[in-house]
Amino acid sequence: MKILERYILRENFKPFISSLVVVTFVMVLDRLLDLLKVIIEKQLGFFTVVQIFGLSLPFMLALTIPMAVLLATIMSFGRLSTDNELVAFKSCGINIFNLMKPTVIAALLLSIFMLYFNDHILPDSNHLLKNKMIQVNYRRPATAIKSGVFNEAKNVTIYVRERIDDELYGIMIYNRETSKFPATINAAHGTIELSNGGNSMTATLYNGQMHERDAKDRDIYNIRSFKKLVMNMPDLGYQMKDVESDYRGDRELNVKAMQGIISEHEGKILEVGSQIDSISLEISSLERQEILADDENNKLNRLQNSRRIKNEKLENYQKKVRIYEVEIHKKYALAFACLIFVLIGAPVGMMTRSNGVGMAFTVSSFVFMIYYGALTGGEELADKGIVAPWLSMWISNIILGVIGIYLIIISVREMKVYDLNLLWHKLLGKFKRKKNASA
Repeated sequence: MKILERYILRENFKPFISSLVVVTFVMVLDRLLDLLKVIIEKQLGFFTVVQIFGLSLPFMLALTIPMAVLLATIMSFGRLSTDNELVAFKSCGINIFNLMKPTVIAALLLSIFMLYFNDHILPDSNHLLKNKMIQVNYRRPATAIKSGVFNEAKNVTIYVRERIDDELYGIMIYNRETSKFPATINAAHGTIELSNGGNSMTATLYNGQMHERDAKDRDIYNIRSFKKLVMNMPDLGYQMKDVESDYRGDRELNVKAMQGIISEHEGKILEVGSQIDSISLEISSLERQEILADDENNKLNRLQNSRRIKNEKLENYQKKVRIYEVEIHKKYALAFACLIFVLIGAPVGMMTRSNGVGMAFTVSSFVFMIYYGALTGGEELADKGIVAPWLSMWISNIILGVIGIYLIIISVREMKVYDLNLLWHKLLGKFKRKKNASA
């Protein structure tokens, strides 16, 4: 039996690794497309880009590992079904439960690891990624000098009337770096070259004047003419700044920290609720009076406004509690998705009767889209207080788990199930016939 268990694990391990690499690579490409504009505009260096993708990787793995488990399970059990190995196992008295046992145990261990991963590694990487993106957003390199506009930098403002290829005409530079009194430089034409990602500037100017007030005697105003002037400014203030934020959102906190915040907010909810009850009693007492004096009317209005403000504060605390509770359950639900996907992937793989990547990827993508769509939709509903946080995050696991167990049971009882591969080819054949008929 141990030989069989090792064989089943080996059959699952190979497609799991390949699926994980492929699915993660697809997400990296998607992330690259999102960041491409930022990378170009901010002139980010190679090391910075690698840092951003490295810090984005844990978030991707939190999603791609469960999907890779689903894809690998469908592929491995699909191959066993296609090669009639399942029939051979059944003839030897080995049922589906025994075949799935090593895969289920491996998925359970992986789920336990993902619990640690989602609770400790992922929050810290999300926090570091946020701070890195803050630093990136502070970087605004001047990649080109534009004509007809004032080009601002750290200590210099540049205006160019016209640009023809690399030659600039009607140049005016307002330099605030040289002394306590800014200098103004006018030139008929010249070139301005930017380097170091837009952080350094070399200006070669021809036929112009420099206007500068004397630093010691402000009554002295100097005007110097030049035929050629070369200005070097090594720092235009566009280097990456070490800006960080200590604040952590819900996706940057572990479960223990979020539970502490929830307890703190629940205490505030009780306190504000008690204040609302006290204010409501005073309002009821005043409203029972038939005639109110002016000062009592004013007091009633103040109390009603105070109650409204307290109710808004109460709703805000309750919403924050729901957000943190959703994030806690989300960490657990995504971790145990590995186990759920094995339960549904094994019978679905047997139903597909295909060892091809195309069919397995199509089915797994469809299942994961439904799962993640339900997870995202449930998160929004829970944040609004429509659905309980635990239910919004676990409903997908519960439904898919029940479906998976049902499919396993009917497979063990050898009840009739649909051959998904045959069904797929039938639908594809009908589509081709309709297409040929219309042509």
